[in-house]
Amino acid sequence: ELESARRETDALQRKLRSALSDVRRGEAALRKAEAELEGVRTAAAAEKAAALGESRRLKARLAEADAALEAGRRAVREGRSVEDMRLRLLLDTVLDAAQGLRRELALPPVSVHPADTVDAVEPGRMTPKDIATRALSETDPALLDQLLALPQAHLVVDGYNVTKTGYPTMPLDKQRLRLLGGLAMLAAQTGAEMTCVFDGAELAAPVLLAPPRGVRVLFSKPGVTADELIRQLVRAEPPGRPVVVVSTDREVADGVAKAGARPVASALLLKRLART
Repeated sequence: ELESARRETDALQRKLRSALSDVRRGEAALRKAEAELEGVRTAAAAEKAAALGESRRLKARLAEADAALEAGRRAVREGRSVEDMRLRLLLDTVLDAAQGLRRELALPPVSVHPADTVDAVEPGRMTPKDIATRALSETDPALLDQLLALPQAHLVVDGYNVTKTGYPTMPLDKQRLRLLGGLAMLAAQTGAEMTCVFDGAELAAPVLLAPPRGVRVLFSKPGVTADELIRQLVRAEPPGRPVVVVSTDREVADGVAKAGARPVASALLLKRLART
């Protein structure tokens, strides 16, 4: 029985030693795991600390950049303000000097510009003398149309000078009627004022004549020629009004031209009337 008890005791001791070995191995594994865990914790802490440090450095750099940007903007504003101030002072100095010079010279206000001194024709101030004839012949009816298109144009016709140029073989009364009929149509087409002058010396008796619409018919008084009556009509017009005188008589043409009218040949009017 004693031997059996010893054997059981030995067996129990072996089991105990085995258990103790297992416990030691377990404790060693636990210590190793704890050490590894601590290493991981240490590494994580170090990485966290490094990240926090980098973040602080980036924030510091960003703050420095913002400060530098604001300083640059402020410098630009201040520099521009200084330049503006200097420029304004310079401009004020120039203006004050100019005003002082103006007072010293006492120059009158400018009413005429250099372009005003150039000889030319302004719109609305064209006269019969200003109508260009380089592209039109003096016998081209279009020239008469241009003249009559001037504002408030007045056409004065040397009646018998025209009729005796165009149809001299007709009786005087027929000459007058034909000319006045053509002038009436021309007046209706152009709207220009028209006056036809006949020499009263040609009359053997009073003329019973109803002037056509738009045409004024005048006969010279005894002792006054039609030429003189035409010159009186031209002189009666205000300066600047377009007056066109139709006559082939050189003396009439020269006289009315000196008075400011534009003379044209009778043939020109006859050609124009032939188109109506």
